This record gives sequence, structure tokens and C-alpha cells, in this order.
Amino acid sequence: MEFLRDLFQFLKERKTWWLAPVILIILLIGGLLIFAESSAVGSFIYTLF
Repeated sequence: MEFLRDLFQFLKERKTWWLAPVILIILLIGGLLIFAESSAVGSFIYTLF
């Protein structure tokens, strides 16, 4: 949690709010891939990529 707090402070101080959507999309894709590996839905999700 400390990493997320530091990241948010960095975005706030440097005023680089354009990085927030990029980071969010990377986290969502990572979560989707982790979910795909641990379930039977994986074979259907990999066809999207």
C-alpha cells in the first residue's frame, strides 16, 4: 500500500495525471491475465489477445 501512496504523491506533485490511465490499464490487463491463468475461462480470454 505504501507503493501506491508514493505513486499517487508522485503524480500529484509532478502534475502528471496523464499517467494515471496508463497505469490503470496496465493493472487491469495484468489482473485479467492472472484471472485467465487460474480459471477455465483462460482459453477464451487468450483469443482476445
